[in-house]
Parts: sequence; C-alpha cells; structure tokens
Amino acid sequence: MATARGRPAGTGDQVVSADGTEIAFERSGSGPAVVLVASALADRSDTAELAALLAEDFTVINYDRRGRGASGDADAYAPDREIEDIAALIEHVGGTASLFGSSSGAVLALRAAAAGVNVDRLALYEPPFVVAGDDDGPPRDLARQVNALLADGRDGDAVRYFMTRVQGMPGIAVFFMKLMPKVWSNLTGMARTLPYDIAVMGDTQQGEPLRAGEWNGVTVPTRVLTGGKSPAAFRRAADAVTEILPQADHRALPGLGHGAVVMAPRKIAPQITEFLKG
Repeated sequence: MATARGRPAGTGDQVVSADGTEIAFERSGSGPAVVLVASALADRSDTAELAALLAEDFTVINYDRRGRGASGDADAYAPDREIEDIAALIEHVGGTASLFGSSSGAVLALRAAAAGVNVDRLALYEPPFVVAGDDDGPPRDLARQVNALLADGRDGDAVRYFMTRVQGMPGIAVFFMKLMPKVWSNLTGMARTLPYDIAVMGDTQQGEPLRAGEWNGVTVPTRVLTGGKSPAAFRRAADAVTEILPQADHRALPGLGHGAVVMAPRKIAPQITEFLKG
C-alpha cells in the first residue's frame, strides 16, 4: 500500500484507491455530493475556500490528488490511476457525485466521466485545451524538459519552467514567489506531479480540434466556465468542448482570470451552485 510520508495531524479522512494508494480528503457540508479536482501544482488547500462556499449547499469532497499533500503515491503513474482515485472517493460518498475541476483538473474530471465513473454533472473551469493552430500552447517537448529537470533533482527549476512556459507567468512573478518560503516549498513539493498533469492533457494542446471519439462517454450535463480576463484560447477551448458534448454549455465570467478558483472563489461558487442544482 502506498502511503503519504509525514502525513500531518488533522488532515481529515482517507480512501484507498484501486492500486492501494491512500487518497486524503476533507468532507464538509451536506446535500448532493461534489468532488473538487485540483489543477497542476495545487492541492486541497488551494480549493479550501471554494469548498467552504459550496458546503452551504452540497456535501463537498476536497481531496489531495495523488502525490500531493497528505495523499500517497505509487511507483508507476497513468491517468487511469487518478480516475480510479476519483471513483474511490465517489464510492465512499455514496456511489454518485458531481465533479468540479479547474485547468488540467477539469480535463481529469472529463476523463473520469468519459471512462464511465458515476458522475451526475460536470462543472469545469478553463480546461486548457489548445484547439486553434495560432493559439499559444506549451512547448512540444514539455514532457522531456520537465522530466529532465526532475531527473537532475532540479525540482524548483521544473516548477519555474512549467509556470513560465505553460502557465504564462512572468519570470519576475516566479522570482517573488521564491521569496515566500512556505509558498515555494509547497510548490516544489508538488513538482514531481507535473508529469501527471502533462499525461492527463495528452496531445490535446497541439492546436488541433478535439477528437469527439475520445469524449464519447461524457453524456452528463456539463458547464464550462471561463474568465473574461483570460486569453481567448480558453474560450475557444470551451466552445470546442460544448460542440462535441451532447449536454454542454459555456458561460464567460467577466473580470476573472485563470487563477480565479483560488483568487476569486466567491465569484465562481454561485455559478457552480446554480448549475449543479440543475
């Protein structure tokens, strides 16, 4: 069984995934269940405020994806293992739940629904598909570059590379983040999971249309949210999702950017609540 090293006290509950990995989560609220699926370089602390807001109407499962926070990990990774983690959480909470995912976590939520996990509804914030040839996507050799840095033990450099080359963060912003030891330590502690998010995205960021057949299993009502301040590529990606899914729509939220799940959860929570209530 894979367990987390040095799990801190008071970290909530755990479920055991299909491969024996312990997945840590916090449960709050009551009502229909919703599982929060975090983005790259994020754990449940990043979605804690959103979880508290949604707990006014739902049973919220806020969990650490494998390899992060208090969750365990395994020697071998595949996106299917993370889908099994979500399935284990849903089974624990009663056998059915909605999912909210942000960025690459939104794509993981989509993959879980496509794989047949018992999902009621999908709420997604800015899945980072790159569907137009002239939209900026990550470097073609992203996986090779990140894996090489990690293999050399340069976890901080891997985080910086991902933030600047994939997330588009200015280098000066990363510099100032390094001056906050707690923040930077948390980010570098999740560096080893960057290949996981790269694998979840697969080849969907190459400037080509989404392949409808890859998502045929997603038949539940789906809402894609985007921020009005985010690059237009996110809105094109959202429109592409709505075109290939049978029950999907897209809402743009004025004034928000890609980091809104952490920076402006009070503006996102009402949109999620409205949709999940049906």
